[in-house]
Order: sequence, then structure tokens, then C-alpha cells
Amino acid sequence: MAASPPGSASSSEFALANSACVSAAAEASADGSAADVARATHVANASSSEYERASPGSSNDAPQTKESGAVAPQMPEGLPSAAELELTLQRLVRRMAMLIQAEKCVFLLHDRERNQLVARPPALGFTAEQVKAIRLAPDHGLSGAVFSSGQPMLVQDAQHSDIVDQMWAKRLDVRNIISHPLVRETRDEQERITGRVTVGVLHVINKRGGGDFTPEDISLLAIMSRQVTAVIANAQLYLRLTEEKEQLQATLQSLLTGIFMVETSGHVSLINPAARAMFGLDEHSLVGQRYDEAIEQAPIVELIRAAVEDGIEGQKEIEIDLANDQSSENRILQCQTSFVRSQAGGHSSVIGVVAIFNDITAIRNVERMKTAFVSTVSHELRTPLTSIKGFISTLLQDTNDTFDKAMRTEFYGIIDSECDRLQRLIEDLLNVSRIESGRALQMHWTTFEPIPVVEKVLQSQRSFSHKHDLVLKELNVIPEILGDADKFDQILSNLISNAIKYSPGGGEVQVEVGSDKEWLTVAVRDTGIGIPSDKIARVFEKFERVDDKDTRQAGGTGIGLYIVKHLVERHAGHIHVESELGKGSAFIFQIPIRPESALAEIKALDASTLDAKNRDDKTRANTRKASKSTP
Repeated sequence: MAASPPGSASSSEFALANSACVSAAAEASADGSAADVARATHVANASSSEYERASPGSSNDAPQTKESGAVAPQMPEGLPSAAELELTLQRLVRRMAMLIQAEKCVFLLHDRERNQLVARPPALGFTAEQVKAIRLAPDHGLSGAVFSSGQPMLVQDAQHSDIVDQMWAKRLDVRNIISHPLVRETRDEQERITGRVTVGVLHVINKRGGGDFTPEDISLLAIMSRQVTAVIANAQLYLRLTEEKEQLQATLQSLLTGIFMVETSGHVSLINPAARAMFGLDEHSLVGQRYDEAIEQAPIVELIRAAVEDGIEGQKEIEIDLANDQSSENRILQCQTSFVRSQAGGHSSVIGVVAIFNDITAIRNVERMKTAFVSTVSHELRTPLTSIKGFISTLLQDTNDTFDKAMRTEFYGIIDSECDRLQRLIEDLLNVSRIESGRALQMHWTTFEPIPVVEKVLQSQRSFSHKHDLVLKELNVIPEILGDADKFDQILSNLISNAIKYSPGGGEVQVEVGSDKEWLTVAVRDTGIGIPSDKIARVFEKFERVDDKDTRQAGGTGIGLYIVKHLVERHAGHIHVESELGKGSAFIFQIPIRPESALAEIKALDASTLDAKNRDDKTRANTRKASKSTP
């Protein structure tokens, strides 16, 4: 069996690269645009013709065509990998160096984004680090001259040539060199050249045995460079199409939106992980099945049927009950169907239907909670206002002094209490607004003793309920802490009020306070109705309430615990809840004795205050100086 001439691409090697484009063209037909298909097919055809013209010899490894004697490329089955394409280039580079008797060989491709000539593997006689380091300007030195002119150049004494970058030549030990442009040619259907684009430069370096390169070497390199350019073009196109496909697949896999792709035959061809999770499907189910057999929910089946069979795109909000969903509530899906069109052959045709599913259950729940919140706030505002209005009207109508001083004092006390209640509600609403807008709650850092604050809150809460026994339990001697006493009061007021509200039958509410060297720990425990397990994770979300027939009369807006959580976090602390349905709950929070964030804020405030004082002193000094100089 005769061997291929040194430096030439064998039929199987060139067929491998050519197959990449043919396969890429088929792939583009399914996933890409008509332009991608046409481009891939044209490059493949042009590369085959280029090989038949450029190959200096033929190989007996493959059959010959009768008409021209050219090698008929053998197409490998399947899509070649990037490693296989690189291996083809490696063989071409190695055989090219053998044919021209060069010690080193490397090609540089033009990076349009950075406007640089960048060395690409594979290379002969260079380390991976050396190849990675070669980045040259396209208008500088020998590489730039060959790239710009499109003409090959031979330099016999590189270390004394003005056109060769001497630092580059010495670092890579370049004695003599041939540089040849890599020119990609485009051809029409009659194989006539319609355009040329220089895509890079090919360098062969140092003639073996210390000899000189000859004009015949340039001629041979011209033939080989066309083969290298064709393989590079195929590889670049293949890798680009593969990268685009992988990016598309990664995007579909990463979307939180559920996606079904249904062919015109009615069979499911694609389902992404979000859709599998949404419907509780295993990894391999659905694909290849008919949509009306694979999907159990009738409203979704009807929506897809309208698109696949009747040609009607649609959008609908569907509430479904998923049997495998552990939560008790139904799921609300926003569903949309759209045609998938192909532009192959210059004509638009429908090749399938994509169904898109967004789980908007949480959004609809928040909307419902907001509606309930508005209704609740209206009720909460109306209650104290009604009380205030009633007592004031009664006092104004008492023109005959029917009520004695003690009775009037009691009325004033009720009005004052209702005003405080109204003020707390308004303050809560303002705090929610501040939190939602991203503004930190304003803190007034001071050193204070926690126990007197706890006792004050307990005394205040006792006036609201006579059925509950409010108890303070000190686990050890509690030190002073650095914090905001008013915010600490608000945290305790909300938690204790919550404990009373959700213990409608009365009972003990215990406030347990303990500390160590770094943390203050407070636990508010009740013996009330408890919290359902499915609501514990959401209990600190705004508008969230435990809906129970025994607690509905107690009122509340559903924002108290939401504010508590943010107040604790502003103290650099954390809070959690422990609860058992029917036995009670314990809200436990910890805050640092001396929060680092507080110390930093105080230091910044002191510096700002000092700067303001210095500016005021300077202003007063300038004013006095100006007044003295005035005649």
C-alpha cells in the first residue's frame, strides 16, 4: 500500500474535517437558521474541492474516482468531536513540517474582537505556554506584513532582519522562517472563486540541518496552507455551531420556566428540568410519548391540542391539583403555547409547538394576602378611630357635667390607649415601607439594661389581657447591651402580643432571658394553638397569618413578625420559631451584647459629627475675621 506524500492530508483525515461541516449543516437544519445551513454546506463542498485540487498526491487507502482520479472522501459515522478535529490538524502540521524539513511550525489566527494574531494549537516545536503567549498586532512585524499583504515572505537570517521582531525571534530561537498567509476562499456553484479573506498566518521555522529554505518550500507551503485553511474553517464552523447548540441547551436546562416541545406529530421531543420538577416527572419520562398520553392535566392537554391540531396559539392561567405535590394548595400555572418555525429552504414552516409554564402560585398568593391585608388594615384603623370618635363625641355632648372627674379620666385613658394603638399601627406600616424600599431602619444606639425593658413591656401587655399569666424568667445575671432600646421594646411587644393573641384560651406566656459573654438570648413561649408545620417556614414573611377561627376576632395585620425579623437583624442577630400544633410556640432570638455593626455606625457618626463641628468652628472664625476687617 502506497503512503500519502509527507505533509499532505490523508483522505480519512480530510474527510473527518469535512464531515464535521456536513454534520454541522444537518444540525443547523434542525436547530439553526437557513443561513447557517447554507454556510456549513458551502464550506464543506468547497473544502472537498480544495482537497481534490490541492493534494500533491493520492492515497491508495481510499477508492479513486474514474473521472478525475481524486480520492473519494470516506465519511465517518456520527459527529466528530473537537479532539478529532484537533488531531486532524496535528497530523497536517506534523506532515507539513516533515515535507519542508522544518523544526517548528505554528499558525496564528486573527481574533477580530481583540484585533490580534493569536497562536492556536496544535503547534510543532512549541510548548503550550509558548503558544499561549504568542499574540501579535496584525499590522506589525513579519506576521503583520504577511497578513496585511496576503503574500508569503521568506527570511533566511531572522536574527538580523528588520522585519522580524528580534525579541520574539530570540525567545523562540528563530534562525530562518517562511510565513504564508492563510486565505479562505469562497466559491460559487461552478467552483469559481468569488472572494478571498485572510484569516491568519502560517509559520514554518528553522530548516533542519542548519540549511536555508528554498522557493520550492514556499510552493509546497502554499499547497499545504490551503489544506490547513480548509480544515481550520471546517473546525471553526463546527465548534461555533456546537457551542451555540450547547449554549441553547444550557439555557433551556437552566430556565426556571417549564418548557415542553411537541412535534407536529404530537410527540414530546423536549422537556426541561423545571417542567419535570413542576409536574413531578422522572428524568426520562415523556420524551417520545404523545402529549395527550404523557400529560394528565386536562386543561393543559386542551391548550396544547388547540396549537398542535387546530393551529391556534394560546395563553391561559390554569389552576391544577398535582397529586405528587406535598403542599395542600393547588398550583396556579401561567401557560402559553407558541409555534416553532423553521426557515429552511427560504420558506417558513411550523415544525412543532413549544408550551411554556410559569408557576405563579406564590405571586397569586401574595396578591390575595395583599387584598386581605388592605381589608385588615382598614379594620384595624377603623377600630381605634371608632373608639376615639365615640368617647370624644360622648364628652362633647355632656354639657350638664353628667360624668364626674373619675369617669372623664377613664375616658381620656381609653382615648390615649387607642391613640397609642393607632400610632403603633401607622409606625408598623411605615417600617414595612422602609424595608420594602431597601432603606435600613434608623437605629439609635445606646447602652441599656434589657430586664427593665422586658418588665415594662410585660406590664403594658398585662393591661390587654386578664386571662394570661405573663412571667419573666431570668436564667442568669443579664449585663448591659449595646442596642436600640425602643426597637428592643418593639420586638418584645410584637412577640408577647402575638403569644397572647394565639393563646385565645389564656394560659402562661413566659419570657425567658439569658446571656453568655457574646450573646443575649430571649425566648417568648406560649401554650396556645401552635403553628402548622407547612406555615413555619413562612411565618416571618409579610402578610402571613395563621388563620384560625379562635384568633380571627383578635385582629392583626400579618406584618408584626416580618418587622420583628428585620429589627433583630438590624441588631446583627437572628430569630427562629419552634412550634407544635395544639401545644404552643416559642419564638427565640439572639442578639450580640456589643454588635460590630453598631460600633462601626457609632464611629462613623462620631466622625461625621466632628467634621460638622470643625466646619461650624471654621465658619464662625471666618465670620469673626471678616467682621473685624470691616471698617
